[in-house]
Amino acid sequence: MENRHVGVIIVIISLLIGLVIYSFNQALSDIVSTSCTHGLTCPMWGTINFQTSTGLGIMSAILLFGLYLIFFAKDKKQELKKSPFSNIKDLSKEERIILEKIIEEKGTIFQSELAEKIKMTKVKVTRILDKLEGKGLVERKRRGMSNVVILKH
Repeated sequence: MENRHVGVIIVIISLLIGLVIYSFNQALSDIVSTSCTHGLTCPMWGTINFQTSTGLGIMSAILLFGLYLIFFAKDKKQELKKSPFSNIKDLSKEERIILEKIIEEKGTIFQSELAEKIKMTKVKVTRILDKLEGKGLVERKRRGMSNVVILKH
């Protein structure tokens, strides 16, 4: 959820809290005015003022937090990992051939098998795979005496 939406929800909640405080204050004032015979010197009036001030202070803090979220907080949008395949046009013809063959083999192929299938020397395939690995497109893992080339997602 965006910070702005959360801020609006918090502002609405703080306004509802303010409404509850106001109605509670009115009800208590009515009760104290009918039951207290001392007038404004009655200690119950002080209690009402303290409770009202405390409630309004809490409501104001919540309201300010909501307004901060609405106007000033930056959304930390989940940065979608840029797909390494978004720059596939930047690859050389040979890099694309190798990448397409790996994709064709469902993302995993032995390096020696890859060299045979695309009819390139093992040295050339190794150099191209080094470039693709540097670009974060593939990964090589040692398996016995050979490498497995794995497509990164």
